[in-house]
Amino acid sequence: MFIIQIIIYLIGLLLIILTVLPLLKLDAWWIRIGDFPRLQIAFLCGLAAAIFLVSGYPLGWFEITFLCLLAICTLYQFYCVLPYTIIYPKQVEIAASPQPENVVKILISNVLIDNKETGKLLKLIKEVSPDLVLLAEPDERWLRDLAEIEKDYPYNVKYPLDNAYGMALYSRLELENPQLKFMVEDDIPSIHTGVRLDSGDLIKLYCVHPRPPMPPENDRSTERDAELILVGRMVKGTETPTIIAGDLNDVAWSRTTTLFQKISNLLDPRIGRGLYSSFHAKYFFIRFPLDHVFHTNHFRLADIKRLPSIGSDHFPLYVALSYEKTAELSQEKPKADADEERESIEMIENAKDKLSED
Repeated sequence: MFIIQIIIYLIGLLLIILTVLPLLKLDAWWIRIGDFPRLQIAFLCGLAAAIFLVSGYPLGWFEITFLCLLAICTLYQFYCVLPYTIIYPKQVEIAASPQPENVVKILISNVLIDNKETGKLLKLIKEVSPDLVLLAEPDERWLRDLAEIEKDYPYNVKYPLDNAYGMALYSRLELENPQLKFMVEDDIPSIHTGVRLDSGDLIKLYCVHPRPPMPPENDRSTERDAELILVGRMVKGTETPTIIAGDLNDVAWSRTTTLFQKISNLLDPRIGRGLYSSFHAKYFFIRFPLDHVFHTNHFRLADIKRLPSIGSDHFPLYVALSYEKTAELSQEKPKADADEERESIEMIENAKDKLSED
């Protein structure tokens, strides 16, 4: 029994550390990784406390302190993910009567460069019939296998890579002035383009897929954070209906993504609706929302759902947004305060300094 007690203490201490570390404004991967498994940490904290209590250990001041710390960690972790539950107010209104010509339907899929099950994605695209298909990680083989969809998606931007950071955008809608950008790193592309809706209205779309803070990809979150904040500052205050989409390699509740949302003034349709966790598709307990769609308050939500597996480590995500000229009158956009504005600039400058040192 003593050994079990020691094990619970060690596990509890690790969980407490994983809860506290992300509070530090440092970009080391082993600190930022604590942003991800908040629900898992909350569950394990509660489980450790329950096992400790039912095991009948004498409760002295040390044991009570330990249990209180576990309880605080549990509550704090749930607090962090609370906005992504159905009990929280919805940030994006539902589109009551969306007009088809004003709706843009987006399918996002990190295909996994080594995934050979191309047919599953082709079948899914046919069934869902999105207007835009955004793919992360395609290489030349993936694009050859998907060539048949170009008859239905004649507008496209393709940049295959062998480093798992290729990107491809296929569109049924006309793309205006599409551009490939390399905002932070020379081998990490993003796509910036106008999209002409069937109604004739023009919206802006930014597609991103920064590197995650995880060895061997990267031992820090500096570049990922800078890319998100850069694109957020690009769209800040825009009067043009705008969408940012992609595999952000970050969770919605992290310090960086929360700051990005405030800096950009963009809305998150998942708030008040659910997690829509897209990664990892094969392990239900290790699952986080890494694929995202953020948008200006010009849109209401027509539909959102996580789609079935295509053999990748990510589930595809489907979001349909309705451009409605009255939406901005009733949807309050997030705003950054002076300290957050300053922090965002410091994050960009920090990335420039570190990249120049490298």
